[in-house]
Amino acid sequence: MLSLGVVLLILGYIFNIGILITIGWILVVVGLVLFLLGAIGRPLAGRRYWY
Repeated sequence: MLSLGVVLLILGYIFNIGILITIGWILVVVGLVLFLLGAIGRPLAGRRYWY
């Protein structure tokens, strides 16, 4: 999710599309939150691992 957000941000800035920039920032923030929760070992929605 984090990498998809970064890709959308880059594409949004290259093609000057506002909605891609907005969605990219949202995905980056959600991806960082999920990454941090996983890094500290906190289970999310009852699961410790998502794979």
